[in-house]
Amino acid sequence: MTRPAGLAAYNTVTAAYWAFMLTDGALRMLVLLHFHTLGFSPVQLAYLFVLYEIAGVVTNLSAGWIAARFGLTSTLYAGLSLQVIALVALAQLDPSWGITASVIFVMLVQGLSGVAKDLAKMSSKSAVKILAPTTNGGLFRWVAILTGSKNAVKGCGFLLGAALLAVVGFVPSVLTMAAVLLAILIGVVIAMPSGLPVGRKDAKFSEVLSKNRNINWLSAARLFLFGARDVWFVVGIPIYFYAVLSDGSTEGNRAAFFMIGTFMAVWTILYGLVQGWAPRILRASARTDIEMLGLAKQWVALLIPVPALLAALVWISAGPSPLLTATVVLGLLIFGGIFAVNSALHSFLILSFTDARRVTLDVGFYYMSNAAGRLVGTVLSGLTYQVGGLALCLGTAAAMICLSWLGTAQLRQDARSDVTA
Repeated sequence: MTRPAGLAAYNTVTAAYWAFMLTDGALRMLVLLHFHTLGFSPVQLAYLFVLYEIAGVVTNLSAGWIAARFGLTSTLYAGLSLQVIALVALAQLDPSWGITASVIFVMLVQGLSGVAKDLAKMSSKSAVKILAPTTNGGLFRWVAILTGSKNAVKGCGFLLGAALLAVVGFVPSVLTMAAVLLAILIGVVIAMPSGLPVGRKDAKFSEVLSKNRNINWLSAARLFLFGARDVWFVVGIPIYFYAVLSDGSTEGNRAAFFMIGTFMAVWTILYGLVQGWAPRILRASARTDIEMLGLAKQWVALLIPVPALLAALVWISAGPSPLLTATVVLGLLIFGGIFAVNSALHSFLILSFTDARRVTLDVGFYYMSNAAGRLVGTVLSGLTYQVGGLALCLGTAAAMICLSWLGTAQLRQDARSDVTA
């Protein structure tokens, strides 16, 4: 059974995470579409998010120790506060600046947002291990609810960002989001009940690196799994759709913004819903941890053919057409469903492999790998689209999923072993 205080803390953490991810999704879409209309190339657009992902790697590596040392609420509040600062800073961008100055400034602000995002993520995911019930698949169910709902909210953020850009413009959009998030931060600080660890003074930074073989291999598999998503998601698909949908006029651009934002939102919302349903899809409450481990290996293998077939289809096509675009959309929705189950399994396994004393350290290390995968995918998204278009983006995704499968295949059945191979 879960204590009422634990459930209240879980609900408050989830609400804070929702608010953060709504602004995170909106900000990504605002930046991508706004700077594409200013003439940034796919590679330059990718650069805007590089420091965001680098910051995620560094933050996750250290945030686990910070939370272990100072408590989970401190890192959660810090994440929300830094996002408010990043939004306000982004509104100071001067349109008269040159492209180089603009890229550097936005990279720095996005880097701050990346620190904020991963502080909030690590805090929220670690809290589940502490607060979730330990029977009847409670851990997987609570993880799936938090992660799935978060991604559904982030999908709404994509649509919100595109809509705000089309209706009120760039600066009013980011300032409005900053004001709303600040109000929510104040509410969360006031409403947060007890139930989360306050930290332990003996936590050492050297503890960040895990000696658990399964955590290390799962982290490697996670790196390539999320790289495989972002290699087409970050730059490739939005720019491809913009090229197909926009006629270059102001009205045409606005229509393209809405349609791109709608696709990104629908994809992410459906991805989040499937994550939330993953315990039912997998019948997790009736399965052992060993059986869940076997499912993780099967589901990543199911994902490989989807981007491979889409890449081949785009490659052999004479050019964009309504049928090709519809097929790509359908294929990517299928990709999202299978990807969501894989992501949910990973989120369960990392919490299953760790223990309460090390949870923030192991989750931080694991999400450091997640951020590294997004970083690799982000860089490759711009490069592969510029070199070989959407076909190369999708082909690279298929190759990265193969690498993720190899990492998942190394997970052992004695899942709690602390012996490093």
